[in-house]
Amino acid sequence: MAAALSSGTAGALSARSRPAAILRVDTAQPSWVAPGARTTVAGYAAADEPLVLRAGSSVLARTTSGPLGGFRFRFRAPEPGRYRLTVAAAARTVPGGVLVVRPLVLDAVGDITFGEQVGPAVLRYGGAYPWAAVAGTLRRADITTGNLETAISRAGVAAEKQYAFRGPPEALPPMRSSAGFDVLTLANNHSVDFGRGALLDTLRFVRAAGIKPIGAGATAAAAHRPALVDAGGIRIAFLGYSDVNPFGFPAEGSSPGTARAELASIDMDVRAARRRADVVVCFFHWGTELHPAPEPRQQQFAAACLQAGAQVVLGAHPHVFGSVIRPGSRTLVAWTLGNFVFPSSGLTARTGILQLHVDARGVRGYRVLPVQIDGFRPRLHSTRP
Repeated sequence: MAAALSSGTAGALSARSRPAAILRVDTAQPSWVAPGARTTVAGYAAADEPLVLRAGSSVLARTTSGPLGGFRFRFRAPEPGRYRLTVAAAARTVPGGVLVVRPLVLDAVGDITFGEQVGPAVLRYGGAYPWAAVAGTLRRADITTGNLETAISRAGVAAEKQYAFRGPPEALPPMRSSAGFDVLTLANNHSVDFGRGALLDTLRFVRAAGIKPIGAGATAAAAHRPALVDAGGIRIAFLGYSDVNPFGFPAEGSSPGTARAELASIDMDVRAARRRADVVVCFFHWGTELHPAPEPRQQQFAAACLQAGAQVVLGAHPHVFGSVIRPGSRTLVAWTLGNFVFPSSGLTARTGILQLHVDARGVRGYRVLPVQIDGFRPRLHSTRP
C-alpha cells in the first residue's frame, strides 16, 4: 500500500490545484461614444466581490459582482479622448478595452427641391448628380438632416399657387447612399403641392430610401411624431413644424398633412420627445423669404422649444443663410439655413453646411462650412466646380 501523504504535502497540492479567482471582461467597446453617453462594461469575477473600473489612474465607476459573479459597470462617458480601461478586483487587474470618446457630428442643411430643372437633371445624370461636390462631407457626419421642399410622386394635380414642386422617386436613394441623409423634414409649403396622396407617396419613398421623415404624416398625430436616431451612445429626437401653411396643407385629425407650428403643441411634443431622447432638434419652416433676421413669431417658437427642453432649433424658408446664436451653453438656434440643392443665384446661392458637435447634454460647439450653389448644385468653397 502506498504511503499516506504528509499533511504538509497534501496542503501544498490542495493550494496548487485550487483555481484562481475569475476576473474577465466580456463586453467589447463600440468604435466611439459621445461625451456623457451611457456606457457599460460587463463580465465575471468572484461572487460578491468589490470591483473598480479605471481609465488610466482615474476611477470611472465602482460596483460589486453578484452572487454568481456577474458584474456590470454603468457610467457616463468622460470628456473626449482615448482611454485604456482596466477592471480591478483585490490584487487582480484585467484590461477592459479601449474607450474612444468624441462629440457626435450633426450636419444640417437648408432647402432641397427636385422640382423645376433639378428633377430632369436627376433623371438624365442620376440621383447622385446634385450632391457630387458635397456628398463626401455630408456622409462623414454621424447624422445628416435637411429640408425636403418638394413632393416626391408621379401622381397628383398641382396646387393653385405660384410654385409647385414635384420630383422623381429616383432622387431619394442617393440622398442616403451618397450624401448620407438620415432625417428630412417635410414640414414646409411645398410637400403637399400635388395633393395629400402625393404627400403619402413622399413619405413612402423617403422611408424606402432609408431616411426618416418628420413634420408630416398620414394623420395629425403622425405629423407630430419625432424621428429617433441613435449614434455614439446617445439618442437624438427630431421634430418638424411649418409656420408657412397654404390652404389644405396642415394635417387635421385623420387627414394627411404637415405639422402646423403652434406653441401648445410644440411644448407638448418637445417635452414628450425629451423623455425619450438625450437631445431634441426642432426644424421649422418660418419667416419671410429673403429676410434672414428672425421675426418676433420665430423668436416665440424658438423660445418655446428651448423652454420645453430642446437643445437645437433649425430654420428654413427665407432661402438665404442667416445668423446662428447660442442662447445657452448647450443650446443653439440657426434662424435660416438657406438654399442647398435648389436653383439659386446671387445672395441665395451663398449658403453653408451647419456642422454641430453634440454630446449627451446638447451642443458643445459648431462651425459653418461655406457653400456656393452653382445653378442648383452645392459645392464647398474649397472644392473646384
